[in-house]
Amino acid sequence: MISQIISAPLESSCPSNIASSVPQFGPVKLVVIQPTTFCNLNCTYCYLPDRHLKHQLSLQLLEPIFRNLFQTPFATEDFTIIWHAGEPLAMPIGFYESAFETIEQLSQQHNLKQLPFKHSIQTNGTLINQAWCDLIKQHDVRMDVSLDGSDFIHNAHRKTRTGLGTHESTMRGISHLKRNRIDFSVIAVLSQLSLDYPDEIFQFFVENEITQVGFNIEETEGNNEVSSLEKTGTDEKYRIFMQRLYDLVKRSNHALKVREFESIRSSILQGEQITLGQSMPFTIISIDYQGNFMTFSPELLSLENDEYDAFILGNIAQDSFESICQTERFQKINKDIQAGVELCRQTCPYFSVCGGGAPANKLFENGSFRSTETMYCKYTKKFLVDMILSDLEQSLGLT
Repeated sequence: MISQIISAPLESSCPSNIASSVPQFGPVKLVVIQPTTFCNLNCTYCYLPDRHLKHQLSLQLLEPIFRNLFQTPFATEDFTIIWHAGEPLAMPIGFYESAFETIEQLSQQHNLKQLPFKHSIQTNGTLINQAWCDLIKQHDVRMDVSLDGSDFIHNAHRKTRTGLGTHESTMRGISHLKRNRIDFSVIAVLSQLSLDYPDEIFQFFVENEITQVGFNIEETEGNNEVSSLEKTGTDEKYRIFMQRLYDLVKRSNHALKVREFESIRSSILQGEQITLGQSMPFTIISIDYQGNFMTFSPELLSLENDEYDAFILGNIAQDSFESICQTERFQKINKDIQAGVELCRQTCPYFSVCGGGAPANKLFENGSFRSTETMYCKYTKKFLVDMILSDLEQSLGLT
């Protein structure tokens, strides 16, 4: 899953008069662009079905992508462009040199609102070298590296196509980032194996001077039809893991910043509502190598479903983001997603720190967008809110 969690207002459900309400959608916060379908790894829990194929994004598609992006009424504030959905560094460095230059030129031509934007790359880290670091520094690219912790945990799932572990290669890539003083975050996927080793995972990150980590769970999604976390008894193991990790972080005076702890703690203390932009039309836009685009959960674009077929709303070469809002396809998907959000609003006491869940998880775990609790929401929201709220109440003498 994409690492960023986007905040967005909750009012943008699909009204009957789509044409007049289009500007209410968004604002665009995240644009996921697939530079290639190919990944040099073959991770056991990956959701992408075509990662063995070597399709590449044509530089010619950048013009319609960014012309539409800068001109759409859905884009009203700063946003992030994340290169992902395959291994982005499997593309030649020259591709990004040309792409970044072209995007800058297109911004000068079409970004009349002068919207700030930044580039981000989510990578497995194995291909990072000095040449990549030079490019990253030149264009101030934010880096998110997939690393599950100690070698035996990481190598259990993150393998080459010949079945070899990739921990050493990933750490070599990270050493290049450190040597070049490039700030980066780590994305760690929690599997059944991980839950037995909270101390080892914490110690590994601290000892290797990795200071920012986001913990994704191994999801039931796309090509990964069964998650190891579905095993009976995992709920309690997950609670114990997270409580121990939270205690270790606290005792270390937050030497390790955990994305989930930081965002939930901030939300509780500041009284802010955390919502998932995945449920809000055009808060996230995903574009594949062919120019096909989708909104809502980024993972949907690469997947198919019996009810909806391929999750493609249009193609950037011929469709604008606004024009597809009038299609029956968009309206059906949006209506079903918003119905699921409303069910959450009516039934879930955690709604104010979630906003209705992630559509892709609802669909692939429950079989329907029109549903509520998922393993994803239990583990990334409910359990953590309970834990952090209890700690805050104790520290304030409220219990």
